[in-house]
Amino acid sequence: MANNITSAMDLPPLPAYNVVVAPDLISWLPDFYLSILAPTLAYWTISIFFHVVDTYDCFPQYRLHTPAEITQRNKASRYEVLRDVLFQQLIQAVMSFVLGMTDPPQYTGMEEYDVAVWATRVRVAQRALPTLLAVLGINAASVSKNMAVSHPFLAGVLAGGHYPFLTTELAGSDGIPVPAFASWELLVAKAIYYAIIPAIQLLVAVTALDTWQYFLHRLMHQNKWLYTTFHSRHHRLYVPYAYGALYNHPFEGFLLDTAGAGLAYKIGFMTPRQGIFFFVMSSIKTVDDHCGYALPWDPLQHITSNNAAYHDIHHQSWGIKTNFSQPFFTFWDKLLGTMWHGDTTLKYERSRAKAQEFLETEAKKASEKAQ
Repeated sequence: MANNITSAMDLPPLPAYNVVVAPDLISWLPDFYLSILAPTLAYWTISIFFHVVDTYDCFPQYRLHTPAEITQRNKASRYEVLRDVLFQQLIQAVMSFVLGMTDPPQYTGMEEYDVAVWATRVRVAQRALPTLLAVLGINAASVSKNMAVSHPFLAGVLAGGHYPFLTTELAGSDGIPVPAFASWELLVAKAIYYAIIPAIQLLVAVTALDTWQYFLHRLMHQNKWLYTTFHSRHHRLYVPYAYGALYNHPFEGFLLDTAGAGLAYKIGFMTPRQGIFFFVMSSIKTVDDHCGYALPWDPLQHITSNNAAYHDIHHQSWGIKTNFSQPFFTFWDKLLGTMWHGDTTLKYERSRAKAQEFLETEAKKASEKAQ
């Protein structure tokens, strides 16, 4: 149990706290195992949805490719894709196990204390305001005094975080009055602690993963041996579909996806639960990018310009040297000039027509042979 302490310069005291191991998100499933299972469950949940959509041709108007193209152009069978994806996910599970073993236990009980620490920083930061206003020729002390009655909290801010009317009592029979935080200070502190810091951690992890995948992905296209030996397997799917998102050579899958995501997680200094969210969202985004549909109501296809239509261009023979960015943003393609520019409508129309013509020719040959 930590003791109450009163900081110097009339700062509010930091609250006591008692740390305990955080309960599991799901009472009957430890977080350790959830971190291993959740990304795979998310992958197959989204994949099965799109497979049903494919099978029953629910949204033909939003297809990037026709069923004829899937049959005629892809060089890997559904069985080969399923086999390699399951093996890749086994590798991911092992990596998740290793990461989980390196993570310390997640504790709870310090949240109120941590919020108070940030509120203290907000209070201390206010002390610079009178000096900053003085540079602009504003007498903060005078302004603060004039509005002390009508707007006491604003007056306290202008006075450099001085709120003499805000007090509380220390625990104990004597109940000594001590300074307290303003409600807005606690609100800002909670926003920083519960929203802004996790958002920054997620942004760092996403940026790290995008950077890792962009340069390795591009390298595998620039180096003939790397492409032939490893990456060409993924491009046997000229017409991507959802559950084929992780159809890779095992070495490439480990290096590009599994190791990249694990490294991004560590670089972002995420907690294990933040890691579960990050890995689940990465899996869902990867599936969505290979789903083969430009769905107007799919939020993942509108958050950034890196979506199924964008990545599909990379899978075509005419766009294979462009659109390397994945899975979240496209900034590296923009910065380094590898983004596809131009209309693709005619190219897709020719591909559809050619695939349909091929299937009709094959059907005609089969019919003639049967006769």
